[in-house]
Order: sequence, then structure tokens, then C-alpha cells
Amino acid sequence: MKLQERVTLFQQRLQQVITQSGMNRSSFASSISVDRSTLSQLLSPENVRLPRADTVASIAENHQISIDWLLGLTQQGSLGANIVPEALQVDDYSTSILEKYLEWYREAIGYKIRYVPTTLPDLLKTEAVAEYEFNRYGSGKVDQSVRDNQLLLLQQRHPGSELETSLSLQSLRSFALGQGIWQGLKVQSRIEQLQRMIVLTDELYPGFRWFLYDGKETYSSSFTIFGPLRATLFLGHLYVVVNSIEHIRKLTVRFDDLIRMAIVHPHEIHKTLEGLIDECQ
Repeated sequence: MKLQERVTLFQQRLQQVITQSGMNRSSFASSISVDRSTLSQLLSPENVRLPRADTVASIAENHQISIDWLLGLTQQGSLGANIVPEALQVDDYSTSILEKYLEWYREAIGYKIRYVPTTLPDLLKTEAVAEYEFNRYGSGKVDQSVRDNQLLLLQQRHPGSELETSLSLQSLRSFALGQGIWQGLKVQSRIEQLQRMIVLTDELYPGFRWFLYDGKETYSSSFTIFGPLRATLFLGHLYVVVNSIEHIRKLTVRFDDLIRMAIVHPHEIHKTLEGLIDECQ
């Protein structure tokens, strides 16, 4: 579904919620913690953007509506239905999660995606790095892993895509120097990966913004937040899908803390990567 089609469907469903609530627009706006002018703007035919994540979450929470239904991602969870989704889903990591991951990316167009990678941001990986990780972890077929990373890159190039990612500076430096899990990856492969990162971070900015925090000051496991829709946590060969609004909010606060603690900001990434290339040689 195109963004404008999703906006139109959201407006139709929001109007359904307002009508069902029996409230006038002023009262409804107050119930979701926005002013009436903001609500009117959301419903305006001239509007071309989806609302803020916290606004969608507030509508869903206060009027017991499924976020997925409200955003047109499903026909289930409509008014009068049992719309409370299972708060947590735990499953084995497999090729199926990669397909779901791409689908969740597409569904989140128009919202900010927040991403703490396990190793390096997937959409920036070279084929050599993807193959190295496959041989090490055996998480799927090499060609599929490469293809999925390319699809993520294409998705990020789509107008309206917004992705913030955060990683520790120490993790990135360990990669550059071939330390820890990266022992055995050839120097040239690491240099080519760093060079690719320079090219892509320049190309994709500001839709893609990469922050580095100090791993000596804080720690974070790998997780992804798809706007207000869902979040995923990766635990080795298991992954957890979080649907609870409150849990998504808490993970968002945690990610924003990592951004506030960043010691390298997006406009400094280029210089940092060049410095790491020099250390490799």
C-alpha cells in the first residue's frame, strides 16, 4: 500500500473511532492528548503524513483499537472486536523471520525505525561480511542473506524511509581490527566494508542516521523498533516480537537514551570510518 493510500485509510478508520466513541472532536482530541487543530489536521484531505507514533499509540490505548487495524495493516482488531494482541511472541530464528523483517520494514514506512544491530547494520553489509557471518552462525542461505540485505538497502532508499541505528564505538573498532568474532575475516574485506559504509552513510543521510555510543559507559542488546507497530529483540537463535504499546514505549525510551549518550554523531561517522581504515592498514 502506498503512503497516501495508508493515510487515507487511517483517516477513514480514525473517523470510525470518533463516531463510535460518541464524542465531539474537541472531546476526542482531549482523550488522546492532542488539541482540536491537530485532530482536524490529521483528518484533513490535504494531509499527506501519518500521525506521530505517540498519537497513534494514544488512540489505540485510550479507545481499545488495534494499531495494525488503525494503520490499515490488517482487517482484524476493528471496532467491537477483541483487539488486544499477544504481548510477546517468541520463536526460533530462521529464514522466515528475515521475510517478516522485510515486511515489517515496509509496513513502517512513514514512521521512524530504531535499530541496534547485533554486529553491523544489515543494509550496509558487503557480500563478504554477509558470507562470513553465515559461515560462522549458519543463520540461513548465503544468497538469501545477501539478497535480504540488498532489499533492506532498497527499502531505505524509498522516499519517506527513516532509520536511526546505534552501535558501540568499541564494537565497530573490533570489526575494523579483526578482533573477537571478526578474527579470520581478511583485512581487505574489512577495509572494503568500511569503505562501503562511508559511501552509503553519505548517500542515505539524513534518512539513515548512525550514532555510536561508548560501550564502556553503557550496553545494549540487539533490538529493532518499527515505529509504534512492534519491536523485535534478537537473542541468538531466538527472537522476541513485542506488541505491547507500553513495552514499545519503554524500548523507544531506551533507544533514545543511547542517542543522547552518543559520542559519535551522524555527521562524524565518515571521519570515524576513515580513521578506522587507517588503523587497518
